Amino acid sequence: MPNKPILRFKLPDDLEAQYVNFARISHTRAEFILDFSLLLPDIGQPTINSRIVMSPIAAKLFLKALAENLSRFESKFGEITMPQLHSLADDLFRPPTDPDEEKEK
Repeated sequence: MPNKPILRFKLPDDLEAQYVNFARISHTRAEFILDFSLLLPDIGQPTINSRIVMSPIAAKLFLKALAENLSRFESKFGEITMPQLHSLADDLFRPPTDPDEEKEK
């Protein structure tokens, strides 16, 4: 299989990088919509910084490319550990705790 040529992209001089820590994903039958935002404490309604719209095939290819790159990243820098997330299941199915025991921890 011959090597594919490397695509060269032009970055506009005025392109600003945006730091985001939240993504909202929605879809229709024809497209996926990815909205990116920065969530900070005490902000009632965050602003969408960027919106990306892509076809379902492009979304699946993006997912595959992201998974491959995450794997390469972890091979080089170590596993990315996820923070312990609190879920509705925790509230519904975890046995009640003694408040005095919580203070001792």
